[in-house]
Amino acid sequence: MKKIILFTAFVALSLATTVNAQEEIKVQDKYTAHNKGKFFVSWGGNREVYTKSDVNFRGKDYNFTVDNMVAQDKPKGWHVDYINPARMTIPQTNFRMGYFINDHYSIAIGVDHMKYVMTQDQVANVTGVIATGSAFDGTYNNTPTAMVEQFLMYEHTDGLNYVNTEFSRHDDISSLFKIGNTDKIQVNLTEGVGVGLLYPKTNTTLLGKERHDDFHVSGYGTSLKAGLNVTFFKHFYIQGELKGGYINMQDIRTTQSTDDRASQHFMFFQRLIAFGGIFKV
Repeated sequence: MKKIILFTAFVALSLATTVNAQEEIKVQDKYTAHNKGKFFVSWGGNREVYTKSDVNFRGKDYNFTVDNMVAQDKPKGWHVDYINPARMTIPQTNFRMGYFINDHYSIAIGVDHMKYVMTQDQVANVTGVIATGSAFDGTYNNTPTAMVEQFLMYEHTDGLNYVNTEFSRHDDISSLFKIGNTDKIQVNLTEGVGVGLLYPKTNTTLLGKERHDDFHVSGYGTSLKAGLNVTFFKHFYIQGELKGGYINMQDIRTTQSTDDRASQHFMFFQRLIAFGGIFKV
């Protein structure tokens, strides 16, 4: 009798172990169970807000600072330009391409194509000296001055290009939404840190001088982000992110003269939504 009981218990335990092993294999067989070795690419749009910034303008015959300049982004709204290859750089866009080095961490490169536009006709305090032979010549000492176009038009609209590398963590939180089959729908939480260069094409009308109209490496930026990723049918996803960062540009080209420069630093807060794909090669 003891032998029968022991044999029955052994068989039951073996069956239970086999079932558990099969369940584990099923989980492991899911494409979404592991990320290591996968590539991803995404494209989307963004909106920004910026802190006020002290902007210094300097050249052979002038050196002045506009205190607490106010600026905003330049949204295009929902538009076909986001997917038109010939006009993709006109809206505010985000491109990213990356690789999972393990199941939870990825490294990516990308461009945040933002736009920065000084609020025209605002009144700001100006400090410095202008001696260009224009109507604006004089010495300024916290002098309230209207930013009329003849005096200054200042924007990074083609654009405020933050070319960066990001290191991010990804966590599957599908169970919180009671999603059983993550190969159909998977929800992921992601957080990351980024660092990169600013490569703007600055459009500036300054004291009647001819503007510089070319891309120029002007400084650096750092950023932190958090987002939610929803992946459909293993390979396609939509991702929303909130990103905050710091931009420091000490070498901004403003006119055709190489002596003319501007500098500024400020914080930004970005909201973005992107569509992408994830796959193994």
